[in-house]
Amino acid sequence: MNKVLLIDTHLTYPNWTEGKLNAAFYKIAKDFFLSKGFEILETKVESGYNPQEEEKKHLEADIVILQTPINWFGSPWIYKKYVDEVFNCGLASKSFLSGDGRTREDPSKQYGTGGLMQGKKFMICATWNAPAEAFNNPEYQLFGGKGLTDIFLPITSNYRFCGYDIVDSYNCFDIFRRNDIEKDLEKYPAYLSWAFGL
Repeated sequence: MNKVLLIDTHLTYPNWTEGKLNAAFYKIAKDFFLSKGFEILETKVESGYNPQEEEKKHLEADIVILQTPINWFGSPWIYKKYVDEVFNCGLASKSFLSGDGRTREDPSKQYGTGGLMQGKKFMICATWNAPAEAFNNPEYQLFGGKGLTDIFLPITSNYRFCGYDIVDSYNCFDIFRRNDIEKDLEKYPAYLSWAFGL
């Protein structure tokens, strides 16, 4: 049976961000993969976790999906802590990677090619205050023409470093100004089906 690990990074700020939209995307992904016969592994970072258990979940899962709000242009700080602790376990045990890929014997080997998690896939599903037109648009000053792949590099690089294939992200933009967010929720299962060939 295939397994998917769903990681929810939402961090609650009472009377401001309650996490309902991220929870809705998370539930859609969970229901979708259950309908396809997957075993679901789950982590809600805010609720606490054991780094060794999270390492094991990553080793078991064929697919990892990070459900995250974008807070100040990245995931909430609790996710960075999670990555440091979990990936350090995978480094120490040499389960995620064996060094950084380079060797003294073969200087042609590149940094970032020592990952042992080949064949696994990683995807981000994110909620944004930013509008979609702010990306890949040189007329927008903030990102200067950069796209989502560039913005997500600090997150995806951790997984690529360990050998994962990176699947294009699914994003819900302009969440505080739009009144048609339901459309993004409705389209998510079809995107998951396309992205993972299910």
